[in-house]
Formats: sequence, structure tokens, C-alpha cells
Amino acid sequence: MRKHTPKTAITFRLITLVLLLPFLASAQRYEFTHDDTLRGTITPERAWWDLAFYHLTVRVQPTDSTLSGSTLIRYRVLKPGQTMQVDLQRPLKVMRVEQDGQSLAVRQDGNAYFVTLTKPQKVGQTESITVFYGGKPRVAKRPPWDGGLVWSRDKSGNWFIATACQGLGASAWWPCKDHMYDEPDSMAISVTVPEDLTDVSNGRLRRVTTNNDHTRTFDWYVVNPINNYGVNLNIGRYEHWSETYTGEKGPLALNYYALPEHVDSARTQFKQVPKMLKAFEHWFGPYPFYEDGYKLVETPYLGMEHQSSVTYGNRFRNGYLGRDLSRTGWGLLWDFIIVHESGHEWFANNITYKDVADMWIHESFTNYSECLFTEYYYGKDAGAQYVIGCRANIRNDRPIIGIYNVNHEGSSDMYYKGGNMLHTIRQLVDNDAKWRQILRGLNKTFYHKTVTSAQIEQYMSQQSGVNLKPVFDQYLRDSKIPVLEYRPVAGGFQYRWVNCVNEFAMPVKLCLGESGPYVKVQPTSQWKTVSAKNETLLTVDANYYVLSKLVP
Repeated sequence: MRKHTPKTAITFRLITLVLLLPFLASAQRYEFTHDDTLRGTITPERAWWDLAFYHLTVRVQPTDSTLSGSTLIRYRVLKPGQTMQVDLQRPLKVMRVEQDGQSLAVRQDGNAYFVTLTKPQKVGQTESITVFYGGKPRVAKRPPWDGGLVWSRDKSGNWFIATACQGLGASAWWPCKDHMYDEPDSMAISVTVPEDLTDVSNGRLRRVTTNNDHTRTFDWYVVNPINNYGVNLNIGRYEHWSETYTGEKGPLALNYYALPEHVDSARTQFKQVPKMLKAFEHWFGPYPFYEDGYKLVETPYLGMEHQSSVTYGNRFRNGYLGRDLSRTGWGLLWDFIIVHESGHEWFANNITYKDVADMWIHESFTNYSECLFTEYYYGKDAGAQYVIGCRANIRNDRPIIGIYNVNHEGSSDMYYKGGNMLHTIRQLVDNDAKWRQILRGLNKTFYHKTVTSAQIEQYMSQQSGVNLKPVFDQYLRDSKIPVLEYRPVAGGFQYRWVNCVNEFAMPVKLCLGESGPYVKVQPTSQWKTVSAKNETLLTVDANYYVLSKLVP
């Protein structure tokens, strides 16, 4: 929830406004807190060290809804610094921090803890600290949108517990460097739960240890870089089965987890996973985490794209909880959560935004992956109908790109409008083989990287050979939709773009008459003329996300 800025935030607020001058008009509509700035900025206390490795050790105690444990943070020293920012959200608390067995001084500032290191931090050295913590974490109010810990029970009364923290941040349940620009190279996750329960987390299961206090510890290991919100716990009385998918990089281990009362339905519904992988490897390139495998895990909420541990709560039905978001019928032929959340393995987990303001990189491409999945199995027209049908969900309320450095997301239009923007760009590329190579090239060029919107925009312009800057400015940084005004004149039609950003001159295909032909024109803000004999009707190709208007 956004609150008025406290007095202690004045300095940070001024710094933020200086950084945000290009977005001042938008910024005036919001009030950001000191916590927002500490969370959303690459502060000096974050910038001097680079994450190398996490070992998260956590004990989950369902009876009193508490967590206790530690995070070992291994890091490389990039430049001199003696104060380190570690994030952990209230009501959880850091109990102590150690380096080389010695306790360190810690100062809390909201959801951030500033650790004073006594050991000289030499540039180029690799060091580590261990942060011990505990308490009752925030309970999720509406997961996954308003996240935290989900404490639920299955039909037999057994505990059914999960984490979901995108947007809210991983520091809602474990201490970490909670900014997306920096990822560890690898991660260990050790979770202790009551002995009748199973924990499913990211990566590969290395061992299960039975303890003397009627608990078990599950040790998972992730060998690839992983973003903070992609780390998860899923705890329940799971049944497990597996299979092997032969993909572009060879055998890929697929593991499935479902509650006993749902296992028959899950075994049927989860058969869509190999189909999803086949389609997405075609469009995007190899699944990015062969070494860590792929898991689909039932959870007590709708689902989320946790890396190599995709979570599922779609009630084992096709569509989105049984509904077709496109209203075309195509969305009822496949399971939305399996397709959409798995699409994030490429766009979110492989290619990850540095700042949540650029969240479109995750959601626009993954929304468009639904169209591409549909196209792969049902044809190009079906895919186009699906993405065009999703336009009914667009609000055009505010820009898709948010405000930088304050942990601010842009409009939810990053889904449907973002997907339609990409479909429009595909028309500008006008070469399906090249379009596919651009999508695969993104995942190869930015493999396991964090990126900015500018990097993605520049890459797509360069690889397509089309200046896409005005298009991105129009659809990402403005809330208006271009309108093609046209009017009949002797021998044809006049046309021009209105309701658009400066220098918007996007080519578009027009149908002259009721049945063609289509002609490609390049409107600007000035009237131009296209020849058409005895035609009184002009329509714009529906594959472009624009409006048209007949004017006198």
C-alpha cells in the first residue's frame, strides 16, 4: 500500500525526484515511501558487492505460522565498501549477522538492514556473511497478486503451504539482496518441515534427511542464476511422478507434484507440459534450465513462474479457471497456467528485468507466448485470433512502463496490450522466419541476464532492421492508441495518424474495398493519399493494434 512519505524519507525522495525528472508528470500521481526508495534503488550499500551464491536454510513451523533460519550470502567485492544492505520485510526480524564467526553491528531502517563489516573488503575478493532471522512472515492476502505465505490445508486436513512474492519481494520471507538487477550464480535451499510433509523448491533435490525432532530437511540445489522472487517453498502431502522430455539440448527431467485427492486429474492435465515445451523451444530456443530440470507443482493459489518449479492452481481445467481470456474459443483448448507460467521460464527467469518498471519484458512476451502456442498447434490464423481477442481486456489507463528506482510497476496493460504490441511489431518485420529468429536470439543474447527495456528495444530494432523506437514509445510510454483517420477523395482515400507520439510513422496494411487488395502504406501526421478506383470502404488490417476513424 502506498503511504505518504515520512520525514525521514525527505533526502531519498529528493534524490528520487531528480532521477525521475523525465517522468515527473506521472510521478506527481503517486506518493512513494522511504521503503519504496530503499527497495527500488541500487543504493551505495548494494552497488559495491556482487552476488555469487545464496544458501537459504529455513525451518517452517505450521502450528504457529513461523519461519526461522538463515541466509548465507557469498559475494564478490567490486569496489571499496564496509556497509552492506540486506533486506527483510516486517514483521520478520534479523536476529544477528556474522562474518567469519564474528557478530556484526546491524542497523534497521524499515525493511532494510545495514550491516557494518569490520573485516577490510578487498576488491576482487570473495567473502560471505550469514544472516540469521525469524518470526511470523506476512500472510498472503490475495496470492499471487498480493503475496506472502499461504497457510492452507488440503481436504484431509494436512498442511498445504506455499510462497508467492512477485512484486512484494522475496524479502517478505527470507533475507536477501532484494533488487532484481543482481542474481546469484547458484543457490542452495534447505527446508525443514514436519516429517509427514514434503517440500518442493527450485532446482534438483540432492537429499532428504530425517531428523530426531520428527522433521525432515529437503536440500535443493540450483546451478543456474535465479531471480529472488523465483525462489519458492511448496509444502504438502504430495504425490510425485516424473518423465523425461527429449528437447533441443537433450534429455530434460520433468517432475510433477500434486495432492493425493487430485493426482488422477493432475496426471491427465499435466500431459500438456511436453506439448508446451515443444512449442516454446521452437519459438524461443532451448528451455533455459536443463541442468535444474522442470517441475510443475500444485499449490493453494492460482500459480506463478517460479524458476524450474512452476506452481499450479488452475483446478485441472483448460483455459483460465475454465474461461477463455480471448473469448474466441482457442483459449479453452489448453491450460492457461501451464502455458503462461511456463512461458516465463524464457521471459522472466532466463531474461529478467533489472527494474520492475520494465516488467513488460516478462509479461508482454509471455502473454504473446499464448498466441504462439496456439499458432504452433492450431495455425497462424488461430494464434492471431487469440491475441486480437485479448484486446477486450486492455484498459489504456496509464503507460506500461512504470517509474524507475522506487519499485513501481506500470499498467497491467503490460499483458494484453503488450502482447498486441509484439503482434503489431511482427507485422512490421513481415517475415515469420526472421521474427522467430528475433525471439530465439533474445533468449540466446540475454541468456541468464538481467536487462533494461532499452536493451530489448535496441536489440529488436537492430535485428529487425526497423526503427521501432516510435512504436515502443507509443505503446510502452503512452496510454493512447494510434488512430488512423481517413476520408474518401477523388480517386482514393486520404489518411494520417492522430492520437500518437511525435515522429510516429508506423507502416500499416489497408484493405481497399470489401475484399481487397491489401496495400501497405506509411502514414504520418500529415495527410497522404492512396489510389483506389470506385471504392468507398477502407479497413485496417486487424493484426495491427490501432484504431481507425472515418472523418469528413
